[in-house]
Amino acid sequence: MNILMHVCCGPCLMYPLKRLTEKGHKLTGFWYNPNIHPYTEYQNRLEAARYLEWARVFPMIYENSYDLVEYLKVVLPHLDDRCRFCYQLRLARTASVAKEKGFEAFSTTLLVSPTQKHELINEIGKELAQKYDIKFFYEDLRPGYYEGKGMAKELNLYRQKYCGCIFSEKERYCEKDSGGQELKGSRGK
Repeated sequence: MNILMHVCCGPCLMYPLKRLTEKGHKLTGFWYNPNIHPYTEYQNRLEAARYLEWARVFPMIYENSYDLVEYLKVVLPHLDDRCRFCYQLRLARTASVAKEKGFEAFSTTLLVSPTQKHELINEIGKELAQKYDIKFFYEDLRPGYYEGKGMAKELNLYRQKYCGCIFSEKERYCEKDSGGQELKGSRGK
């Protein structure tokens, strides 16, 4: 199957690329990540994807627009359910491009991460498949997460420390008290 694969970052691409090509699928990567913050993080992840394109002779399509404002407009009204709206934004664009360019299906490297919400990604993927009249390819790729991380390390590929959005960055670096409340004067303040 000819699949357009949304690429959230280089390390998360490693295992899906290996696994799905071994199964006979043809993958093309799609870079669209307006959620990544700050801009320097966005650039680091973009460069890692470009390096993989070269190192693995892997075709990529880049929608290289740092559209942070669009992302924030989509998620700010729904902070308690922000992942849903972030997935929706990025997968809708992937499905649209996949349909426009004649791919048989679309998918995402988010499916390799044990920290992502797989059921939600699959639900949104199926909804978008109906909307755009293109198949959403789902496979639980989490069993290969650590193998992919090891492959990325061997390539000295940039490996991030949080999901990517400003909110996940805050969760990663802000200290909390025993009740889960943010402490004033947390790291970085």
